[in-house]
Amino acid sequence: NEPIESIDLMERASVAITKKLKQIAKKLQISDFVVFVGSGNNGGDGLAVARLLSGKKRSVKVYLLTEKRTADSQINLNRLKMTNVQVFGITELSELPVFTEKQLIVDAIFGSGLTRKAEGHIAKVISHLNMQKATIVAIDIPSGFADEHNAALHGASVKHPYPNVICAQHTITLEMPFLSFLSPDSEAHVGKWQVVPIGLSAKAIEMAKSPYQLVSKQFAASLLKKRSKFSHKGTFGHSLLIAGSYGKTGAAVLSAKACTRSGVGLLTVHTPKLGYQIMQSAVPEAMLSIDDSDILFTQVPEPEKYTAIGIGPGLGTKPNSVRGFGKLLNHYQKPMVIDADALNILSENPGLLEKLPEGSILTPHPKEFERLAGKSGSYFEQLQKQTAFAKKYRVYVVLKGIYTAIACPNGNVFFNTTGNAGMATGGSGDVLTGIILGLLSQGYKACNAAILGVYLHGLSGNISVKKNGQEATIASDLTTYLGTAFKQLKNS
Repeated sequence: NEPIESIDLMERASVAITKKLKQIAKKLQISDFVVFVGSGNNGGDGLAVARLLSGKKRSVKVYLLTEKRTADSQINLNRLKMTNVQVFGITELSELPVFTEKQLIVDAIFGSGLTRKAEGHIAKVISHLNMQKATIVAIDIPSGFADEHNAALHGASVKHPYPNVICAQHTITLEMPFLSFLSPDSEAHVGKWQVVPIGLSAKAIEMAKSPYQLVSKQFAASLLKKRSKFSHKGTFGHSLLIAGSYGKTGAAVLSAKACTRSGVGLLTVHTPKLGYQIMQSAVPEAMLSIDDSDILFTQVPEPEKYTAIGIGPGLGTKPNSVRGFGKLLNHYQKPMVIDADALNILSENPGLLEKLPEGSILTPHPKEFERLAGKSGSYFEQLQKQTAFAKKYRVYVVLKGIYTAIACPNGNVFFNTTGNAGMATGGSGDVLTGIILGLLSQGYKACNAAILGVYLHGLSGNISVKKNGQEATIASDLTTYLGTAFKQLKNS
């Protein structure tokens, strides 16, 4: 889409990488750089970066791991020889020195085109670098960490980190991240990843076909609906939340509070008799529908009158609740939000899956999804199962994690970009159920309700962590800061 020579594009990329490298080095107070260079264009980037880094206040050394070189890489090697940068050839492990915490190693050995394991002396070099105290920054992708096929490449049963793969503390990637960066397997290798733009055509990127999309702040903000000044509570729907059982009323409270904070017009909570006083006191904004049972959910009268229904938090899986859920699925045909014990009921009674209303939103954590769809040998196998499940049952599957994945019935998958490890606490999922239910009741399409709900949930978690820290964040905080999250998104 642009008349530019590949060597000039390499230079543009190298300038962007160098700028980011300088920022990392400044923060670490490091001015001594060591660049390891392979034979491909990733190595060409490394050679250009070494030249751009060279200067009075910076020490730069380059180690060439092979005599082979692409045409553009050779041009950059020739340019580098015109500077004062020291260049060494490495063919044996004994030639490698020890690197200290006062040095920064730039990994430019292999790029994303690698489809095999690192072998021979290069594998030994990678192993040596991983044992050093120096900070490692990978260019494009950590060497040896091929995109999408890591489990197949290295063996799904291998405990991570993978052998003979660079373990970087930082990865600088170009224009967009790799899918493998979103895998839990990536943490030991990718470290903190940052995307740097290099001026590729935005139109061409937009037109490129891919089922995968990261949810940016701008994208999430575009989903928000504007409220008319003539709105009333009936404008924003009536949610029914079916939640709570003996010993688990707190889950119902957390979910109900989140639902009321998400902008819903009316909320009714269906709870066992034991939850009556608790709910009236804890969530006065909610109306109550009281079950015939004292301690668990059995059935809901007139479910058809509600705009959207959420079920699962603290529900329990007793036989009467299973029957009640089955009756609900027989009578309610609009999209539902299904979480927690409602998901466990589906796992134990797979015949109910065929009764799920089209467009329903399921919000499992990894273990709940495993019960639904079976074990997976790798992250990518899990992603394939998630996509297949969403297609088969015509539902949205929100698989919770640091990059929560929202699989759609049409095969598309949206990865969330908000949230943190402080949200790994009991009740966090109940809050998410309430948020998504409230959005669905307001007339958001199921896909948008899931994407926006997950984004706001994570953003609220980020705000909470800034106030309280990760260890002290609790599920109630996510509801407390939900209003601030809405304001931040609206003002973006």
